[in-house]
Amino acid sequence: MIDLRSDTVTRPTPAMRAAMAQAPVGDMQYGDDPTLNALEERVAALLGKEASLWLPSGTMANQVALRVLTRPGDDVLIASEAHSAWHETGGSAANAGVQCTEIPGEGLFTAADVRRMAKPQDSPVLPLPPTTLVQIENTHNRHGGRVFPPAQVEAICATARELRLATYLDGARLWNACAVTGQSHATACAPFDLVMVAFSKGLGAPAGSILAGPRDLISRAIRQRRMLGGAMRQVGMFAAACDHALTHHLARLPEDHANARRIAQRLAACPGVKIALDRVETNIVVFELESARVDAPGLVQGARARGVLINALGPTKLRLVTHLDVSGADCDRAAAVLVEILDGKV
Repeated sequence: MIDLRSDTVTRPTPAMRAAMAQAPVGDMQYGDDPTLNALEERVAALLGKEASLWLPSGTMANQVALRVLTRPGDDVLIASEAHSAWHETGGSAANAGVQCTEIPGEGLFTAADVRRMAKPQDSPVLPLPPTTLVQIENTHNRHGGRVFPPAQVEAICATARELRLATYLDGARLWNACAVTGQSHATACAPFDLVMVAFSKGLGAPAGSILAGPRDLISRAIRQRRMLGGAMRQVGMFAAACDHALTHHLARLPEDHANARRIAQRLAACPGVKIALDRVETNIVVFELESARVDAPGLVQGARARGVLINALGPTKLRLVTHLDVSGADCDRAAAVLVEILDGKV
């Protein structure tokens, strides 16, 4: 199978498995796992933050960040179709007690949007939930791996500070964004109060995300991680995988971006396929079927029968994601299969 459902489907490489097997370990909660401690120090320095905290998943990191930066009843501004509202099974409301307000658009928004949509924190008359947090997802998953323009990020965070709003970066795929913009990871993270990066997506580790920020916020996050069941024991094996991924898999991300573009270009030539090639910036391709021979579930089923796995995001919308376990030849083959189904040749 050529698995393009997500960049989370990768398997640890033999070298990563060896690093995991050989990792010194200890108890995370006592702070004596040397491999984990070294990873947290490395990532904090890489992201330009005082401290960092490992969590088993990006979803838990997002939930912990909400509990640290908001209060129950607060309002959070997010991009349309953001992961925290669409793919965390209502966790933002259940765990943090916040409501999410989606800013209309296609994954991006501006400082003017924040100023326009932020609800007042001290309205004496209107019973509005106060907006206290702005969240950016970079790259944006459901909108095709779009990269937030750096100048736009800086303007949004400056406006947030002016309005007394906290800022949070869901940077699950920040590695991909920086590969496109050329920014250092520290520069990309500098405007935010808290940031999250993931290792189980583009970098190919089996698990692990890290929250980074000021030491006082990370100290508060430790308690929230414990409350959500994320305090684990001998995490050094996972930390070793994350460290190996950071060392060996970061520089190759442009290969995934090139493979995504070659698939997108093939799909764009198909009648009935709507795809914005100028938005295929990273490793995610989102496209829609308009008057095509099949609907999205039909294309998923037909592709699976021929050894290609992709995901439907709706009746007409689909997503595929390239990663280190699929080669250029695999992507050419997958594109050919999809085109043949769309052309009615099978």
